[in-house]
This record gives sequence, structure tokens and C-alpha cells, in this order.
Amino acid sequence: MKIYHSLEDFTRLSFGVVTSGTFDGVHLGHQKILQRVREIASKHGGESVVITFWPHPRLILRPEEPALKLLNTFEEKAELLRKHGVQHLLRIPFTKEFSQISSMEFITQILVETMGTKKLVIGYDHRFGKNREGSFEQLKLNGPTYGFEVEEIPRQDVDHVGVSSTKIRKALESGDIDTANHFLGRPYLLSGRIVKGDKLGRVLGFPTANIDLDSHDKLVPAEGIYAVTVLYGHIEYGGMLYIGNRPTVDGSRRSIEVNIFDFEKDIYGETIQVSFQKLLRSDSKFEDLESLKRQLEKDKVAALKALSE
Repeated sequence: MKIYHSLEDFTRLSFGVVTSGTFDGVHLGHQKILQRVREIASKHGGESVVITFWPHPRLILRPEEPALKLLNTFEEKAELLRKHGVQHLLRIPFTKEFSQISSMEFITQILVETMGTKKLVIGYDHRFGKNREGSFEQLKLNGPTYGFEVEEIPRQDVDHVGVSSTKIRKALESGDIDTANHFLGRPYLLSGRIVKGDKLGRVLGFPTANIDLDSHDKLVPAEGIYAVTVLYGHIEYGGMLYIGNRPTVDGSRRSIEVNIFDFEKDIYGETIQVSFQKLLRSDSKFEDLESLKRQLEKDKVAALKALSE
């Protein structure tokens, strides 16, 4: 997959099969669109293209609102799109100036002149251009004039519930990992660099790797203990991950730390990726460290059971 970081970098295609959007999460609804793009490209000998915007438009257009937490870093999104067969990924820097481009300018300057779009696939609620004025109807009306066809994917339901990035965020924020993973079509993940902690886990017999996230715009699930898988290098390990402020020792800041099962390497400064499998319990304050240790022993048993299911 080729990645382009501006419109100027893109070389016009002879037969572009294009879709556009933020694609935060690359969830099951997004995957339906990507599947259709692949099918059309294969049928017509075209090339598949995703146009995405970075930073997320809401971060630019509504900065006064609470910061939007994202399901993917750009790098994670790019890797997911690659896995779903996308051949070209155009990352358009989203600025206030870009937000003022009209829907007709988007069609003529980007879709037609820059991309060489012959087929355009969009989701059921896709809007584009200044004030979100562009619509499926406008694309369909202008397609014949500019030499492209447009196809709209109808609303995708999973178990009679519409899939959306917003619903996935809400599920993660409440610790509902099962729902989030179901809508994503895969386990939710966090990645980051291992930094030094105070080694309390080692004292308790459960040494942990403290994770400094790659992006602080990334959504962190609800506080609690989770069964996770940990990818280090090319090897996957089981583990249990803690998110919280460690109330038993009167902690004052959020910690994200993982106890990796059957693992003894020193990995300070290195990067790992954790995939959430199941919420084991919410965070709790214990009377003393001995009580916490007994609970952690139970947590490990529960995590091993969850990971074996």
C-alpha cells in the first residue's frame, strides 16, 4: 500500500475506485465499504483508494468541546487499511482552510483532477465539503458530467444495532469490551513504549510493564483489570492489564501497566502492543498490599481462563 501525505504527492490514476472518510476504528461498517471497493477494483482492473483526513476534523472544527478520543492512531489505521486490501491511502491534512472547500471543489479538484476517480463508494451517511453540504444526491447528479459513478452502501446493522465509531467509544469507556470488539471485528488495542515505574508489581509478585501510549489522543478503556494478549516483537503472550490510579497506595495519576505471563525480559524503552480480550473486574481499593496480592492471584486465574476460551 502506498501512503501519500498531501494532494500534491498523489499521482492521478487511470481508473481509481475511491472511498473517503475518517475511518476511525476501521470497524465492521467500514469493512463493508472497503470490501465493495476491492470488488469493484478487481472487476474493472482499477486501483483501490482511501481518502482520509488527519487530524480528525472534529478536533479542528470544534476545539471548544471535550477532546475527542480516537480508536486508532494514524499508523494503526494505515496498517488496518493495508490488511483490508487498500492499494493507495491519501492522508489529507485537515485544517480550517481545508474545511472551507466547497463540495463542488471537492468533486472537481480532488476526486476528478487529482484522483482520477471512475467509481466512488460511500457510506449511507457520508457528507463532505464546507458545512457538510455534499451528499450522495449531489455526487450522483454530477457523476455523469465528470466521468464517475457513485455507489452508496446502505446502513449496516450488526445484531440490529447500527455500527458506529461513537458506539464503540461508548462501549470502551464503560468497559464493555465484548461489544467494542464485536463491532470492530477484532480486539481493541493500545500500543506504547515501556517506561520505568515504582516496581510495586514486582514487590507483589506480579511485575508489570508500564506503558506510555504512542498517542495521547487515543481512547483508553474504563479503569479496571483486563485479560489481554501482548505482542512483543513477533511473539504473542497472555497477560493481564491494569488501568487506574492505584487507590490502594493512594496513587494520584492514571497508570497503564501489564503483567505479561511467562515473560522475564527487560524491555524498558521498547514498544509493545496489547489487545483487549475481556474485562475481569473494575478497579478497587484494598485494605492492604496483602489483600491486593490475593486478588491479583485470582485475577491471573480468571485471565488465563478468559484467554483459553
